[in-house]
Amino acid sequence: MKPTQALTLDDVKHIAAAAESEARACGWAVSIAVCDAGGHPLWLQRMDGAPLMSAAVAPEKARTCVLSGKPSKAFEDMVNNGRIAALAMPVVPLEGGEPITVDGLVIGAVGVSGVKAGEDAQVARAGVAALARGMERQVA
Repeated sequence: MKPTQALTLDDVKHIAAAAESEARACGWAVSIAVCDAGGHPLWLQRMDGAPLMSAAVAPEKARTCVLSGKPSKAFEDMVNNGRIAALAMPVVPLEGGEPITVDGLVIGAVGVSGVKAGEDAQVARAGVAALARGMERQVA
């Protein structure tokens, strides 16, 4: 058996707050989703003014990361490079999802939708980075 970490509600709130802060600092209205290691939603928020569809897309971007262990951009790149068979995979091939890994294991993911793909990813990475910084402080 391998011991694993799991996201707590406090972790998820910390991730979401950091992601929201990044979006607000940039003037972006987005939806932010966080899922657990099984791809189940733990958090979903749609900021005022975010596109309605973003609330459906953000959780799927997060789930894509959990299923694959990769940022969702990997699948967007596949499709953009001509591997259209990737569209048949049970993933959303859109940049903006980032996995959360601890000790090499994916324990969850953040998905963001509502602005340009790279901007979505920037907001998601801000959430993941905030968790990593919090974990470093706990260890120190």
